[in-house]
This record gives sequence, structure tokens and C-alpha cells, in this order.
Amino acid sequence: MQHAKSDSEIGHYENFPVASILCPPRLRAPIAAIYQFARTADDIADEGADDAAERLQALCDYRKQLELAAKGDTPLESFDPRWRLQFANLQHAIAAHVLQISLLADLLDAFVQDVEKTRDAAGYASYSELLAYCARSANPVGRLVLQLYGVQDPLSLSQSDAICTALQLINFWQDPSVDIPRGRYYFTQEMMARAGVDASEVLARLQTPQITDMLRQCVQSARMLMMQGAPLVHKVAGRAGWELRLVVQGGLRILDKIQSMNFATLNARPKLYAWDYVVLLWRALWM
Repeated sequence: MQHAKSDSEIGHYENFPVASILCPPRLRAPIAAIYQFARTADDIADEGADDAAERLQALCDYRKQLELAAKGDTPLESFDPRWRLQFANLQHAIAAHVLQISLLADLLDAFVQDVEKTRDAAGYASYSELLAYCARSANPVGRLVLQLYGVQDPLSLSQSDAICTALQLINFWQDPSVDIPRGRYYFTQEMMARAGVDASEVLARLQTPQITDMLRQCVQSARMLMMQGAPLVHKVAGRAGWELRLVVQGGLRILDKIQSMNFATLNARPKLYAWDYVVLLWRALWM
């Protein structure tokens, strides 16, 4: 069985702008601990050659480590060697910043759901069901980071949820060429029926006019959600606010790229080039 990467191997966060130069030094360690927790759980669910049973067992083991970290007094040697240093760092972040354990647990619930749906070749019935998944798979990270910055009013949390859900949806709509060969996709039965699309066409990655139109609507919905959350950038002070601007504009730029390729993401993934980063930086300046 191939387990999750060891602490020394975990150096990537992919879509997450972790502990960047824009992050205040005092918050780099807890933010890195949160993202490392999420990234490793994602790897357990997605990477390597483990079967579903092995992935679910590893996620169960991982959850037990979270429970130990939540106690606040677990000695280093008591953590699982696979993730020992990682959970020691997370334990410190939880204790120092009173992080909400339920949000971290929500992330694990989402990863378990991903494994189970892939195992069962089950999709999502409705858009509301998909959004409920995003509420566990994406929104907790934004809420935890806002907690670190002391931003906790209901409107800001709602805007954070909108941004995080939009980012998750953008990942879904840019990655069918990657996800479908892995046995999963996120087009709901509801949206496929409305567009006149059969699931077999999606699985065969046939970029039919109906699928293109469906993706156009998906992109439009994700863009509207991102714009709904965008005012949050003005409520997060200092360098963190600028980092959030880049996150929002990065997501919007991916949507631009999907549109420029006529929404043909079933067989190709949009790419950002040097010029695109200039564009999103310029747009971030004028938010």
C-alpha cells in the first residue's frame, strides 16, 4: 500500500497561495499548517495507486491524528510517523489561534465523499448538492484563514464562502480532461438533463455543442459567484488583502481562458502564461 507523502516530501500546494511573501510573518506558520493538512488529505484521496478501501482507511487514520492534535498536549512521538511533524505543527496552530476543529473535519468529510463517489461511479444529482460538497471541500479553508486575520462578521464569511466555492467550481470546469480519466466528473445530473447531455458523452469526452453550452453556463455561474465574494478584498487589511485580490483575479483569469478556448475543456486544460499574470496583477490593482 502506498501511503500519503511523508512530511519531507510535502512541498507543494498547487492551487493554494501558501505563506507567500504577502503573508504577515506571524501567520505564515499557521497558514502553512492549514494548507499542508488540506493538501495531504487531498493527496490521500487522489494520488498514488491505492484502491478506495486503502484511501478510506488512510483518511480514517488521518482523522485520528486530527483528534490527537485537537487535544493540544499530544507529544510528538505519539503522532503517526507518516505525518508526525505536520500534525505537531497543526497542533501548535490550533492551540495558538483557537482554530475551529469542525472546519478541519469538514475537509476530511469532503475527501471521504470524493473517494466514495469515485468508487461508486456516482455523480451529483443537483447543483445544490454540488454546492453542499464545496461547502465542506473549499469553504473551510477560507474561513480558517479569515479567523487568523480576525475577520469574522457574517457578511465577510459569506463572501469568503462565495470566493472559495467559485475557486472549487473553477477547478471542476477547467479539469474534466484530468478528472474524467480518474473516474469522476462534477457535471450534475440536473445540469446535464437541462442541456440535453448524456453522461456517456461526458465520459467519452465528446465536446458536443450541448456540452459546450453546458460548460458556458457553468463558467458564467462561477464568475457570478466570484464577483459576489470579491468585495471581501477590501475588508482584509494589508498584504493579505492584496494576496486575496490576486486569488480572485487568478480565478477570473482562468475563466477567461476557458472562454477563449470555447469552453473545450473535456480534452484540454487552460494554461496561464506570463502575459496572463501581468493582466491579473493589473486588474488586482484596480479592484
